[in-house]
Amino acid sequence: MKAFVLSVVIALLPVLMLQAEEKKSATKAAPKTEKTLKIGSQAPDFQIKDSNGKLIKLSELTKKGPVLVRLTCGCSGCDKELAYFQTLHKAYKGKGLTSLAIFREPDKKVEAYVKEKKLKMLYAVDTKGVSWKAFDTKAMPSNFLIEKGGKVRSIAVGCDPSGLLANNVSKFVAQLLKTEKVDVQKKTNDAKKSTAKKSTGTTAKK
Repeated sequence: MKAFVLSVVIALLPVLMLQAEEKKSATKAAPKTEKTLKIGSQAPDFQIKDSNGKLIKLSELTKKGPVLVRLTCGCSGCDKELAYFQTLHKAYKGKGLTSLAIFREPDKKVEAYVKEKKLKMLYAVDTKGVSWKAFDTKAMPSNFLIEKGGKVRSIAVGCDPSGLLANNVSKFVAQLLKTEKVDVQKKTNDAKKSTAKKSTGTTAKK
């Protein structure tokens, strides 16, 4: 009996090994999940309440013109980069751009941060990260430029305190608005230098 069972096992061994190899190959060949939100695709049907409880609907904003959605926080890297996006917002808001910043921190912390930075753009708080899921990203920060009508025109992720990334976004904004590109990197850096000189002069007088 033992000899019979052993002979059956030996006979089935090649088949079992083949099945194991096929399963292994299938696992290796499994395609990676592609991101659903790409340049040229339709932006998500996204909405969020601002600090005053007013509902912000992305679809309503994009009916008026292009929208820049910035998913961000108040970390040191995002903080250093913010000035460039503030310059970008100021440069194009009168020409039709709407900027929306969404923060991960709690309301009270964001309120204090907004006052400190004198933020003039639309903003909201999303401590649960629902916005990141809606835009199919985990990166901090993530910037999505959405053209009038709702299609994604540009996606810029990651932190760049030098202002180069913001300057690249500025190029796409200018294209959508059919206007001259503003060098937000240079403009912001010049403003920083000017503020530093004034500060130095005031200190010297004292």
